[in-house]
Amino acid sequence: MGEPETASAEAYLESLHLLDRLHRLMLDLIKDEFERLGRADLNPVQALILYNLGTSEVSAGELRSRGMYQGSNVSYNLKKLVTMGYVSHTRCDQDRRSVRVRLTDEGLLVRETVFNLFMRHADGLAMSGVMDDPPLAQVNLQSRRIERFWTEQIRYIY
Repeated sequence: MGEPETASAEAYLESLHLLDRLHRLMLDLIKDEFERLGRADLNPVQALILYNLGTSEVSAGELRSRGMYQGSNVSYNLKKLVTMGYVSHTRCDQDRRSVRVRLTDEGLLVRETVFNLFMRHADGLAMSGVMDDPPLAQVNLQSRRIERFWTEQIRYIY
C-alpha cells in the first residue's frame, strides 16, 4: 500500500475502534442513568431495545436490524421485556410464526427516560461546540455511506 492508502486505512481502522468504544460507552451511560434512578430491573441493552422500538409495531427481525445489541440475544431480551410488562406482542394474522411487538405504557416510560438522557447529552454537546467541527450532520452522512457499503458487502457474500 502506498502512503495515502495507508493513512486512509489507518483512519478507517481507528473509526472502527471508535464505533465499538462509543457503543460500549453509550451502554454504560444508560446503565449509570438507570442506577441513578434506582432502576435495577432492566439492563442497558433492554433499555436500548425499548428506545429503538419507539412507537412502532414491528417484528423481532425488524427490531434486530434497527439497533445495536452487541453480544445480546434479541429474542431472549424481548421475551424478558414481555414478561416484565414493557412490551406486548401479537401473532401476525398472515404468518402465525411471526410476532409483532410494541411498547406498553411502562415501556413508553422507559423509552422516555432514555430519550431524555440522550437529549441532555445533545444539549451539553451543543453548548460545548463539539457538534460543530466538523458538523455532526456531515459525520452522520459519512457513517451512512459506510453503512451502505457494509450492507452491500453483506449482500454480495450471499
